[in-house]
Amino acid sequence: MTTSQLDVDRAAALLRDAADVTILSHVRPDADTLGSALALGRVLHRRGATVRVSYSGGSALPDSLRSLDPDGLYVPEDRLPAAEPLLVTVDAASAGRLGALAGRVAATREAGGEVLVIDHHASNPGFGTLNVIDAQAEATVVLVLQVLDALGEELDAVTASCLYAGLVTDTAMFRLAKPGTHRMAVRLLEAGVDPAVLTREVVDERPFAALAMLGTALSAARFEPDAAQGLGLVHTAVTADLAATVRYEEVEGVIDVVRTVGEAGVAIVLKEVPGSSSEWTVSLRSAGRLDVSAVAVSLGGGGHKLAAGCTLTGSADQVLEQLRTALETAPLL
Repeated sequence: MTTSQLDVDRAAALLRDAADVTILSHVRPDADTLGSALALGRVLHRRGATVRVSYSGGSALPDSLRSLDPDGLYVPEDRLPAAEPLLVTVDAASAGRLGALAGRVAATREAGGEVLVIDHHASNPGFGTLNVIDAQAEATVVLVLQVLDALGEELDAVTASCLYAGLVTDTAMFRLAKPGTHRMAVRLLEAGVDPAVLTREVVDERPFAALAMLGTALSAARFEPDAAQGLGLVHTAVTADLAATVRYEEVEGVIDVVRTVGEAGVAIVLKEVPGSSSEWTVSLRSAGRLDVSAVAVSLGGGGHKLAAGCTLTGSADQVLEQLRTALETAPLL
C-alpha cells in the first residue's frame, strides 16, 4: 500500500483541531514506534491537545528512549481512559501488534471515534478509519514528518531527536537509507539533533549484564549452510530465563549481532515469551536475496522484505522447523 499526499493532508486535518488524543505504539516498542508517537504527541501537546502516549506490556518507557519524552506524555496502559475520540497507532502493522490494547481500535470505531493508522509495513491491511501507510518509507517517522509538515509545524530539537531516533535505527544506521532519507536526516540535524549523544543513548549503551546474556545467546547459535534455499541460515534462541537478566531492548538487539554472519543469507532469533514454555516471538533478517516478510506473513506475522517477525507456538526445535519449511518456498529477491 502506498499513501498519497491526500491521505497525509486528511490526517493533518484530523489532527489540526484534535483536543484529546491517545497515541499507541506496538508491543515491545522500538525507536521507530516510540519516536513516531512522541514526536507527533509533542507537537499536538504544543498545540494545546491532551495527549497520551502508551503501549501494551510495559510500566515505563524503555531506558534508552526516556530522554525523548521531556513532556511526560507517556501514560501506562492501566491509566488510559475508558475511551478516546481520536486514537492514533504508529508503526503497528496490525491491530494485533497493539497487544492487550488492540481492542481499543474496535471500541473507538464503534463509539463513532476516529482511528488514524500511520505505518510503513507492506502487510498492514489498513485497519483505521484513516490510513497513512507507505511501504516505500524506510521508517514510520518518515511519514510522521510528512504529517507534521502538512500541519505547518516547525521542528524543535526534541521533536527532531524523536524522529532521528526512528530513522537511524530502522535504516540500520543509514545503510538502507535512500537519498531522500539522508536529506531528511540533514534537516533533523539542522533542527538541533546531536547525533553522537542520541545514537549512543538509543543504540550503543547497554548494561554490563547484557554482555553475559549476549555471550550465552551467541554460544548457542547454529549455522546451517544448506538451509534457506542454499543461502544459509544462522539462528539462536533466547529463553525466558536468560531474557529475565536484562531489559527487553537487549533481547531485541540480539538479532542485530546474529545477522552479521557473512555466510548466512537469513538470520533468525527466537525469543521465548515470559511465562510461557511454548510461545516464541521470532525476528527474521535477510541479507538481501530472500523475502523474509513472505515467511512471516505465511506464519501469521508481517514486516518488510529484509526484516520481519511473527509469533509461533511449540518447542524451539518445532518452531525452527516451521521456519525452515517456510524459507524453502519464500520468494527470492
